[in-house]
Amino acid sequence: MENANVKIHDTAIVDEGARIGEGSRVWHWVHVCGGARIGKNVSLGQGVFVGNKVTIGDHCKIQNNVSVYDNVHLEEGVFCGPSMVFTNVYNPRSLVERKNEYRDTRVKKGATLGANCTIVCGVTIGEYAFIGAGAVINKNVPAYALMVGVPARQIGWMSEYGEQLDLPLEGDGEVCCPHTGACYTLKSGRLQKEA
Repeated sequence: MENANVKIHDTAIVDEGARIGEGSRVWHWVHVCGGARIGKNVSLGQGVFVGNKVTIGDHCKIQNNVSVYDNVHLEEGVFCGPSMVFTNVYNPRSLVERKNEYRDTRVKKGATLGANCTIVCGVTIGEYAFIGAGAVINKNVPAYALMVGVPARQIGWMSEYGEQLDLPLEGDGEVCCPHTGACYTLKSGRLQKEA
């Protein structure tokens, strides 16, 4: 570990070689493997595990009891709710070695992964997408999409502030967030924040 401005609880294990950015906090019973790359101002809650081939961007919050396995990559500002689950092998078997079959999972900037949701490996979750508690994600998620259920389905759109936007799922539309004034345009089923 290369930064002295990181708070690490006495019960946590940070393997040699791990890089953790300034201002990050590593809480009770966390294990960070030596190959992990963790950004600035990250919070790793109680019982979190971070694998070797993992990147976690600045300002991420990983809540209690989350395992971030190899080949999971979180961009800036991702929220991982308590006990949510990542996988890295699509068809695991104890009796079959599949470490060479790990699939990359990418979670883009600002996305929220609700408590107890499951992210099946090999997907990309778009910027500021919002995955509801307990949802199972088994396919790519568009930016700003609100996803719920098992398997998850899109039921709406979310602002960067974290509020549901009054827009149709498909077609065209425009709406401004009442909290921030930021405006969003929906065109051909794709939502974008206006510059």
